[in-house]
Order: sequence, then structure tokens, then C-alpha cells
Amino acid sequence: MVAVDQATKAVVLARLVPGVPVPGIEGILSLTLVMNPGLAFGLLAGMPAAWRWAVAGLSVLALLALARVAVRLLDEGGRRQVLAVGLVFGGAVGNLIDRARFGAVVDFVDVFYGRFHWWAFNVADSAITVGVGLMLLQMLAPSRGRPGA
Repeated sequence: MVAVDQATKAVVLARLVPGVPVPGIEGILSLTLVMNPGLAFGLLAGMPAAWRWAVAGLSVLALLALARVAVRLLDEGGRRQVLAVGLVFGGAVGNLIDRARFGAVVDFVDVFYGRFHWWAFNVADSAITVGVGLMLLQMLAPSRGRPGA
């Protein structure tokens, strides 16, 4: 996941001009290079540059917290759990590499419809979202062999 994320970002950085959309699917999707120095969805994007290292530190702490959840999920076994953990960690590491290299995350997928405009995102963000969704499904699914399940 890290390799795919970083490869797509390398292509985007080489070919797109920041803030200039390249149409993809008319009225729904374009590719627009955005450097996001903030947290998820651009939160705290206006913070001073020195605080960006604090954001990177928070990202590492979040990875450690997810590692605890991941160990529990992996202990339960199954391909879905391995896939979920791989997606989340791969995406998180991809974005952490961006923060270390650029002080911001490289976003470029721009989804919109009419006046509704979603925040720009990247392959790593997509991987994290799908991985967390799989983890939630696993946590919410009744366990086999447990009484009352």
C-alpha cells in the first residue's frame, strides 16, 4: 500500500500544477494537487509550521494505538483482518512519509457534485478508510463460538 500511495503521489507531483484541476469524470471528479499541512480533512491547516512536527508526533501515537487494535484483530485470524490492518498501516505510513518529506500530505482526488465539494484526498486516505471500515465490521460482527453470538 505504501508503494502504491507513494507512486501515485510521485506522478501527481511531477504532472499536476497545485490548485489547477484536471477534469476526470465531468461534474463529479477531477485531479487537483493540494498540499494539506493540517490533519484529516484539512483541520488545523493554518497552524504554524513548527506545530506540524506535533501533528507528525500525533500521527505516530495514533499508529501505536491502532497497533494495539491490530494485534487483537490479527489474533482472531482471517484474511479480512490482515487486509484491514495492512490498509490502515500502509495508508498511515504513506501519509507520514509525506509529512516528513514535505511538511504536508499530498492530496489530489477531488470529488464534487453541484455545490457539494468533498475534501481532497489520496490513495493512502482511501486505504485507511476501507481498512477502518473492515475493522469496524469485524468488531461489530458476532464472534463465532461465543455464547449468545
